[in-house]
Amino acid sequence: MMKFMDENFMLTNEPAKKLYFDYAKDMPIFDFHCHLSPREIWEDKRFENITEVWLGGDHYKWRQMRTMGFDEVYITGNGTSAREKFMAWAKTVPYLVGNPLYHWTHLEMQRYFGITECLSEKNAEYLWDHMNAVLQEEAFSARGLIESSNVYAVCTTDDPADSLEYHQNIKREGKMKTKVLPAWRPDKALHPESPEFPAYIGKLAAAAKMQINSYKSLEEALVKRLHFFDEMGCGASDHALEYAPFEPCSEEELETVFAKAVKGKKLSGKERDQYQTALLIFLAREYKKRDWAMEIHIGALRNNNERMYRQLGPDTGFDSVNDYNYAPALAKLLKKMDEQDELPKTILFTLNPKDYFVLTTLMGCFQGQEVASKVQSGSAWWFLDHKEGMKEQMQILAATGILAKFVGMVTDSRSFLSYPRHEYFRRILCNLLGEMVEQGEYPADYEMLGSIVKDICFYNAKNYINVK
Repeated sequence: MMKFMDENFMLTNEPAKKLYFDYAKDMPIFDFHCHLSPREIWEDKRFENITEVWLGGDHYKWRQMRTMGFDEVYITGNGTSAREKFMAWAKTVPYLVGNPLYHWTHLEMQRYFGITECLSEKNAEYLWDHMNAVLQEEAFSARGLIESSNVYAVCTTDDPADSLEYHQNIKREGKMKTKVLPAWRPDKALHPESPEFPAYIGKLAAAAKMQINSYKSLEEALVKRLHFFDEMGCGASDHALEYAPFEPCSEEELETVFAKAVKGKKLSGKERDQYQTALLIFLAREYKKRDWAMEIHIGALRNNNERMYRQLGPDTGFDSVNDYNYAPALAKLLKKMDEQDELPKTILFTLNPKDYFVLTTLMGCFQGQEVASKVQSGSAWWFLDHKEGMKEQMQILAATGILAKFVGMVTDSRSFLSYPRHEYFRRILCNLLGEMVEQGEYPADYEMLGSIVKDICFYNAKNYINVK
């Protein structure tokens, strides 16, 4: 029987251990998709207690605390103390058998706090005091946690209308070893059906210092902001879509849709798809000009609990996996982008594992000479970034494409303690490759395998995402 989460955690064979300790363990991290706050990085935020840094904004944990039956006041409410919220989490953890949160929690305790015992109600009082004491040490600030985790670069998630003032401050100061870069996230511009769309267009117009009174002028404003983001070192964009739209239309139809949307009038599903199709194709063209990567996250069914959405807002743990047949539309969208050689480097993420074969086989139709694996299968994401989900994504990619050119893991997190998720991924990767060696499916060529491991852990992403 293996010991619980010892140095060989997840490494069940000798080739896996060699690959992890000799090649994967000390590779830098390129976190090219996360939701960390640029302001908190600039201000080098310090944390009052473990609840703030561990549970604040972490809807992964909130969902399981609700599943345990805790009242919302112990999760996001104002009627309880930080200590009481921590105690509720401590009571939850022992029941998370098979859930990646159990592993992530204890990896974070081991790596950042030197704690090897398991969190539970029994030792929660002691660990509350101990972890809070460690948090007061100088290294336990936003910047300290990033740099001590061997992070080469962080790409935050930023709206086209954002000022990027904190990125500018960090760049001007020049003290951080880790590169802190913006990543372009134009979701608010991509949803004309949203009640907030008219106000957002006003905000974007102010940022671009121009009037936006037509779809054409919207494109002009976005180009101005794209130029600004590019100057600030942006090399990646991200788009959250329920499904892939494809509904071509004329310029006149597009202007009519925009005019309705900016006045707050209700759009049909067809009109929304016409607008999104046109804007995605336009943006892809602009990304290609700038050598940016385009990330597309497909398949989240958001804000399912209306009562809790009204109470807490979005991104609070009430989303789920969606189920669309979007293969024909996505194929047409990529085809249209590619017709004039205007398809940028593209990473396709899905939240529904049934679509792994769809994406990995479709991406093989649009590869190019400018970079290895120009169109990528994104890492197992959100509800899928557990042991079996990561393994399945990599196995299907290996079976239908070239796993060795995979750009690897992202944290997709709001927490400064999330970097052990890269370790978790690396151990699973090394064990998967080690199993192939053990079963005679690949030779014990450690020079080649070690190079593949290092590439997937870091170099593929570094070569793929244009860091200025």
